[in-house]
Amino acid sequence: MRKLTKGIVPIMALALVAAACGGDDDTTSATDAPVVTDAPDTTDAPDTTDAPDTTDAPDETTAVTSPPPAAEIATDYGVTDDIIRVGLNADLSGIFAPLVTQIVAGQEAFWEIVNDNGGIAGRQVELEILDNAYDVPTHLENYAEMADTGDTGVIMFSQSTGSPHTAATAADLVKDNLLAIPLSWYSGWADPSIGANVMELYTSYCLEAMNGVEYLAGANNATTIGIVSFPGEYGQDGATGAKTAAAALGLEVVYDGEGAVVPGSDQTPVITELVAANPDIVWATLNPTTLAEILGGAYAQGLRAHWSGNSPSWNYQLLATDLGPIADEVYTHSTYTALWGAIDTTGMNAVIDGMRAKQPDAVLSDTYIISWTEGMATKAVLEQAAANGDMTRAGVVAALQDVQVDFQGLAPDQTWSGEPNDFIVRESYLYDVDIASYTAGATVSDEGGTGFVLLEGPYVGDIAANYDFQGACFVAG
Repeated sequence: MRKLTKGIVPIMALALVAAACGGDDDTTSATDAPVVTDAPDTTDAPDTTDAPDTTDAPDETTAVTSPPPAAEIATDYGVTDDIIRVGLNADLSGIFAPLVTQIVAGQEAFWEIVNDNGGIAGRQVELEILDNAYDVPTHLENYAEMADTGDTGVIMFSQSTGSPHTAATAADLVKDNLLAIPLSWYSGWADPSIGANVMELYTSYCLEAMNGVEYLAGANNATTIGIVSFPGEYGQDGATGAKTAAAALGLEVVYDGEGAVVPGSDQTPVITELVAANPDIVWATLNPTTLAEILGGAYAQGLRAHWSGNSPSWNYQLLATDLGPIADEVYTHSTYTALWGAIDTTGMNAVIDGMRAKQPDAVLSDTYIISWTEGMATKAVLEQAAANGDMTRAGVVAALQDVQVDFQGLAPDQTWSGEPNDFIVRESYLYDVDIASYTAGATVSDEGGTGFVLLEGPYVGDIAANYDFQGACFVAG
């Protein structure tokens, strides 16, 4: 089912946990900030692509009855009488390969189960997976190949890794009548002038930060806040949301580090100024390596603020490092979905059972929830297009307006019709980081945990609930 139309470069030896202990491999620019969540180190993960096939696996990929396909279905590119080609323009060898390879593996398991149960409209789903190496020019080359009208052409993208990468193809997506699910939570995707054919999942960095700051301030009786972020669409989108919440709550921003943190550079000036400001709470929009350096450094100098941050800031395997006890004491993890085993729902059971059936030796990770929800959203759109009798590229884009996805408790249910204020997701999830709940080295077949206890979720504070979305919270000048 998996078809690689371009060779995968061997995964670089990047261990995020090792980097968090003092490595300096964070060389991306701030606008290339990571757009992923809970990134475990998978460089040594076993190859699970040959996991045993369970052809009788139950179809637990959707909780609602799928609409039946029309008797006659129009097609153009990416769909034949036998197959449906879905594209993943994914980082398989770049700086975020350890995470993205897991998300791709989870999608493979998801689609195997779909195919075992008859596929979509009698067609088997075939994944076209290309490696963008977390490089914008490569991403564009991959896009051109998969947007082609020949044998490598796809009907839509179930993953487009990276904010600047997806933005670089946004206009072409419209021109080519292609739909793409971004592995990025930039608030601009809900803005039709930026992301008309970008099918965002979950909430945005901006709204997530509003929820996180409101929750954190209330839980800690805070009156002051520090903000630390990368520059660019990731860092400043999150920082803008944090500032919006601070203003609404009357919090004094005693350290404004919006855009001040450059990954891979010496963070001593940031740590020194943050400690001197002595905020009650800190909101971070960073990556795990930089968070570990700044949080660990500030704690060592006596700052006892309570911290949280946009989801890509945290990596659960930091619990295996010296930062673990500090995070257990002062860090609350904010994210977009339920996490592995944290709740007992139909969707969570489907993910756990599906991964154990298809890839039993895969490393335990929360990322498979992203895999499943990406797959569920893609499946829902394709089934709606089939029901409409139009599985052309334009027909798939049009079908999005009729889709509402029940994520079975994995994430807030979602639709994409109407004005952005009508459909943007405002809820997020907040977890206590709990080192006692972390199981090092576990696989999906083990009864392990990733170190989280659910505090609130789906959670929406008053600020995010009442926010009037008029476009992206942050737009680079």
